[in-house]
Amino acid sequence: MSTLAPALPRRTPLTSFAGTWHLTRFMLRRDRVRLTVWTVSLLALYAYFVTALSTVYPTAEDRQGRADLMQQPASVFLGGPNYGLDDYTIGAMFANEMTLWMIALLGIMNMFEVVRNTRAEEESGRAELVRSGAVGRHAAVAASLLTVVIANVVFAVLGSALLISAGDLAVEDTFALSTAIAVSGLVFAAVALVTSQLTTHGRGATGLALAVLGVAVLVRGIGDLQAEPGEHGTWLSWLSPIAWTQQMRAYVDLRWWPLALSVVAVVVLLALGAFLASKRDFDGALLAGGSGRAEATGTLSSPIAMAWRQQRTALFWWFLGTFVMFGATGTYLGEGVEEMMKDVPGGTEMFGDDPLTGFLAIMILYAALASAGYAIATTLRAKTEETEGRLEITLAKPVSRGRWFASHLAVVAVGAFVLTMISGALALWAGALVNGEVELGTFLKGGAAFLPAVAVYMALTAALYAWVPKITPVIWALFAFTCITGMFGPLFDLPDSVAGISPFWWVGRYPQEPIEASHMIGLSAVALVLFLAAFVGFRRRNIPA
Repeated sequence: MSTLAPALPRRTPLTSFAGTWHLTRFMLRRDRVRLTVWTVSLLALYAYFVTALSTVYPTAEDRQGRADLMQQPASVFLGGPNYGLDDYTIGAMFANEMTLWMIALLGIMNMFEVVRNTRAEEESGRAELVRSGAVGRHAAVAASLLTVVIANVVFAVLGSALLISAGDLAVEDTFALSTAIAVSGLVFAAVALVTSQLTTHGRGATGLALAVLGVAVLVRGIGDLQAEPGEHGTWLSWLSPIAWTQQMRAYVDLRWWPLALSVVAVVVLLALGAFLASKRDFDGALLAGGSGRAEATGTLSSPIAMAWRQQRTALFWWFLGTFVMFGATGTYLGEGVEEMMKDVPGGTEMFGDDPLTGFLAIMILYAALASAGYAIATTLRAKTEETEGRLEITLAKPVSRGRWFASHLAVVAVGAFVLTMISGALALWAGALVNGEVELGTFLKGGAAFLPAVAVYMALTAALYAWVPKITPVIWALFAFTCITGMFGPLFDLPDSVAGISPFWWVGRYPQEPIEASHMIGLSAVALVLFLAAFVGFRRRNIPA
């Protein structure tokens, strides 16, 4: 007598998404600190910028001087088509000058989140364990998208409320702009979903997605620069998702239909991501690399060579992005800054009596902040090596803990130095050459003054990782505090006891203020002590399997 095997349950489209909500709740809980820091930081930047604009440019005459500056090529590249320059209101200023930065920052947050919850989970093997349960094939992807959608909706709602209350801006235009920025951020989340199907590693997926963002910025900027007088962008501009938000003309002549382009782009990219996902095996990639050499070459025979290979791609993109940004910003250094600050209330508080040196001091500060951000992120890569199990394998070889840790930190230090001195100070100098001959030594000295403070950030990150890896996110809170006090400290008039928490406060504002040798020695000593503490802690702590 034969028996029939029980019929398998029929797979339906809905079963592919089984468990999506449970995974969404898990991702929101696991990433609550990360998402909160990102969202609060972006909202703080939102609120601060609109408040600062109202303070620095209180009258129509003040704002018109700013409008004249926005017609320069560097301003068009960074600010976009620049609507409403004839009657430059606070709303038009905010839309012209902040849209690019908010889309870029929100897009980066979304990319990191999507790759972290999809490609990186497959890479670590945790996704396979999750899918062994009652979870559908597409549940993890859907949950990662729902997570960033929730974060973007929170940003759009709270950001709109902040702008309306702090800047007294028009309600409809404010909600339109914030919604468009959030949807543009989701376009890059969908881009990250596509790149996650192409590469084997999360780093590759993130790098490809960041490259798409960089191309979008360049295409939009070049397209707007090619526009004839009186035109607002060209056909090339419209190829970039960033242009779709700027072309809504918020606070000038609001039109909603460009928002539909972003929505369509999200839908198309999600469909493309789903199609590509169906064409690859689990944990596979459509752009799988070659099998590689049977034995590593001599250039990979040391920990420092391995660290360089792991970090060189990230350093290249950081270098390219900051060099272009500070090179373009350097073109402001000249008569443009002096004209902008002439008779502007609040300009003295921000830039001092000499607008040119004050602006240069702030630009060098920005370059150092970018370098510190890079140093923190790449130092924490050691934590990733540990949590993903590669560190244990490395230390099983004849490689001491101290040698591996020192190699990793040495590559980070070289990268931070390059970003501060070359893509920061040197790029600013190169941009300033547009307005005539300038002294290179001033730029290099200003960049060098920040190196000890950047080293403090790097050493503190290493010490936190070495002793208590779980609390390493604290370093980002200190970094956010440094960004806010460094950029806006003179307007806040904080007491020295509070402002001094930031390592950058001790550097001062060269060339506006002289460099204090004692402060440089103090920062260097603090960095040295923290590095020693990091190595001691790393040698004593267990490395979990």
